[in-house]
Amino acid sequence: MNQDSILEFRVRYADTDKMGGIYHSRVLEWFEMGRTELFRKKGTPYTEVESRGVFLPIVEAHVQYKHRACYDDLLRLSADSRMHGKARIQCSHLIVHAHSGEAVAQGYTIHACVDSGGKVIRPPRWLVELIQS
Repeated sequence: MNQDSILEFRVRYADTDKMGGIYHSRVLEWFEMGRTELFRKKGTPYTEVESRGVFLPIVEAHVQYKHRACYDDLLRLSADSRMHGKARIQCSHLIVHAHSGEAVAQGYTIHACVDSGGKVIRPPRWLVELIQS
């Protein structure tokens, strides 16, 4: 995976389940953090994408849980993006233990490009260039 965005964070107590590992749904929230930072790193925060009339709802998500992470573990998240067809964007994510590099979870989300009314649109050239940068 091209490491377009690196974000380090610690597992909070609220991120864990009764067995002491990360709660499964938190991974999708962390993917969102990665996407947000990815857009920011590429020079166009997601808020600007929306202010320019393009919205990116998730239409598909996939997660593979690799190894356990627990409270206070330091994790590193990397993300990258690419066009997925003519009107969709795929963001790939990898979360690893920061010190060992052991994979915790990996996966992707696919986002449709829609206007403010929810109608599917072709992404404008500036967005395609941003995604491919």
